[in-house]
Amino acid sequence: MSFQQLKININSDLAEKISDIFFDLEALSVSIEDQYEGTELEQPIFNEPGMEVEKLWEHSTVVVLLSEDTDLDIVIKNAKDELGHDFTYILENIDDQDWVRLTQSQFEPIEITPKLFIVPSWHTIPNPDATGIILDPGLAFGTGSHPTTFMCLKYLSENITPHMDVLDYGCGSGILAIIAKKLEARSVDGVDIDEQAIESSIFNAENNQVKVNFYLPNEFETKQYDLVIANILSNPLRMLASALASYVKQNGKIVLSGILADQIEEMSNIYNQWFIMKPYIVQDGWASLEGIRK
Repeated sequence: MSFQQLKININSDLAEKISDIFFDLEALSVSIEDQYEGTELEQPIFNEPGMEVEKLWEHSTVVVLLSEDTDLDIVIKNAKDELGHDFTYILENIDDQDWVRLTQSQFEPIEITPKLFIVPSWHTIPNPDATGIILDPGLAFGTGSHPTTFMCLKYLSENITPHMDVLDYGCGSGILAIIAKKLEARSVDGVDIDEQAIESSIFNAENNQVKVNFYLPNEFETKQYDLVIANILSNPLRMLASALASYVKQNGKIVLSGILADQIEEMSNIYNQWFIMKPYIVQDGWASLEGIRK
């Protein structure tokens, strides 16, 4: 079996519309890419974790996968009529492959430090003496590849000690909570507003054979911790500042991530009333902050 693949170069104003049209015409898949990906003209697009980008690449490529028995002439004619705009395309025939293996091959273990790895379930830990968390790419935010998560993982690898009680607020996939427990924190709790995130966190903790308690906010009985880590968006970090501070023991620590580098001063000023704040690390335009409870 083979497939027909169309590559349509088109401006960003029409890229999403034509994608929707092809989905309605029963395309097997549709994706939008940077037309200049891999060249000096490649256009990076960033936004905070979990937020949609405001616009697509100015010069986009829409990639459409169709079955081999699709009547291409009819589909193209219908797409142009619906779009109200002419377009050209490149047609390729794609042979059937083991799509599962092909997808898995795109995800390799992520090295946080030489002693800490994030490992998809179909791989083994590159360093058998290292600590590894088994975590497959999924819907819940947090697989270790984004700088905000990476910085938090690095912090945990450098700071967790066996006597610590840890809270991961906005736990997502549970990655930070699970790593904290694997690094032998005494107790670890995770909180998230998303039920799917809680389900994902529970599954991942069980898969990694660690005990972590995960809660929705209305189920969470507040207490104080030696370390509170919050890898969420800047707006929730502003609104939750007082609550997050109340979860930290005197002389305990807070770590904030999901902050853009140009927000360091603003966020530090908000949390300075409870903590002695300082930047921990800045990476790829993102920052994480560390605070010690006054």
